[in-house]
Amino acid sequence: MIFGPTPLEEARGAVLAHTLRLPGRVIKKGTVLDAEAIEALRAARHPEVIAARLEPGDIPENEAADRMAEAMLRPLIARSRAATGRVNLTAETAGLLRVDAAMVDRLNGLDESLTLATLPDHAVVAPKDMLATLKVIPFAAPAGALQVAEAMLRGAPAMTLHPFRPLRVGLVASALPGMKDKVIESGIEATRARVEALAGTLLPAERCAHATAAIAEALSRLRKAGAELLLVLGASAVVDRRDVAPAAIIKAGGAIEHFGMPVDPGNLLCLGRIGEVPAMVLPGCARSPKVNGFDWVLERLFAGVPVPPRAIMRMGVGGLLKEIETRPLPRGDAPSQPAVLAPRRPRRVAALVLAAGRSRRMAPLNKLMVPDRTGRAMIVRVVENALASRARPVLVVTGHERERVEEALAGRPVLMTHAEGYAEGLSASLKAGIAALPEDVEGVLVLLGDMPLVGPAMLDRLLAAFDPEEGRAIVQPTFRGKQGNPVLWGRELFAEILAISGDVGARHLTGKHGDRLVNVEMADDGVLRDFDTQDTLKGL
Repeated sequence: MIFGPTPLEEARGAVLAHTLRLPGRVIKKGTVLDAEAIEALRAARHPEVIAARLEPGDIPENEAADRMAEAMLRPLIARSRAATGRVNLTAETAGLLRVDAAMVDRLNGLDESLTLATLPDHAVVAPKDMLATLKVIPFAAPAGALQVAEAMLRGAPAMTLHPFRPLRVGLVASALPGMKDKVIESGIEATRARVEALAGTLLPAERCAHATAAIAEALSRLRKAGAELLLVLGASAVVDRRDVAPAAIIKAGGAIEHFGMPVDPGNLLCLGRIGEVPAMVLPGCARSPKVNGFDWVLERLFAGVPVPPRAIMRMGVGGLLKEIETRPLPRGDAPSQPAVLAPRRPRRVAALVLAAGRSRRMAPLNKLMVPDRTGRAMIVRVVENALASRARPVLVVTGHERERVEEALAGRPVLMTHAEGYAEGLSASLKAGIAALPEDVEGVLVLLGDMPLVGPAMLDRLLAAFDPEEGRAIVQPTFRGKQGNPVLWGRELFAEILAISGDVGARHLTGKHGDRLVNVEMADDGVLRDFDTQDTLKGL
């Protein structure tokens, strides 16, 4: 192709490069100049124009775009007519778009004149959504490169659209004692919204105790009711593929295929199968309508796209999600273009160690100062566990025998605050600690000074589960379903904690705000064991 200033005598059949405004007429960019156009240019005293003249072997832009689009067409994918070297490809139905990224890269590498831009692989699309755009950049493309592109696109699909199937979905929602109905109901409704957004139907949910046998029986009932996909929304987070809910899938005659995923939020997803029916244990974040790793797997299952363990393991790139307010939505309300993902900001959570109590049940000893076999006082063990975790800062509340506690902790990078009214009970210590926290902390992990068996790994598990935006503003450890300590409180609860009085803590707020609570099951009973009597101390 010859491009540049072209005398009018040589311009017939050339393609005008820039729009020209003449008296009483506009000749637009891309116009193929004929005798009438050239005469108008001459009359307007244009001796020459900037134009492109095609040579043998050049294919005009619209013809080139048209040929590439025809080679790309697959079932359920439509196309626009070619204009200015461009063809848009659109969806004829709702579904999941698969894109062969390697082929798109090879196509775009053939020649600078040929370009293809697509939505991301695994994009969820609605009818008439644009999937891709083909654009021939100059006014013509070389015939050789176009022929190679056509052969590539006909040989294997660069894109395929997998329509969502109207699956019947069964959901088991398990509960622990004291768990509020609205917590369970909100999880069911979030799941219903996801299922219906993908053209599915949620069968009446099965509610049961958070126990392997009960969940297994509920799964069996849902299979008999015709469920084509089984989901378990457990009362507490899964910590192992042999945990309560995964064990229920096995007890119901199934198998666990993969546990965990490199997507956050959504790490604790467990995928299995009962016969030919996929069965999933959902991560706790599935109680929220905001996007998480569960959505990625659910979309593929609805589209009939296999999700083997290797596919989950390859979700890490792009798997660090910032919550997206627009998903899931009914198809009519969903944006036509995918939302932008951004890394999630780390949460700053402090550790608050309560060391103010009078230790009346172990008098005359101060239980916090009792040494272990290495000579370390109990309070030192607790503080060192906190320092070995990701919580920062570590703040210690003193009261009874303040000087002894401060001396035992001397030299350690902790903050100290004194509860003047410590004799009034636990609430005084708790309020003193909350009031002394830095203003920029988003939550606080409240550690009891007589629970030295709660190690740093346990604390970090609680920190990892904390996400107020996801509905996890209170994080509580459990062991075999029993509620333990320490509890992590989001800043939104601080005002209510400061209003507590008497010899009580903030435990009652977990019931009041059950919709903001997540239970994290632990592997051992350290979260249940405090040492406040001589008898329990012997067990330590």
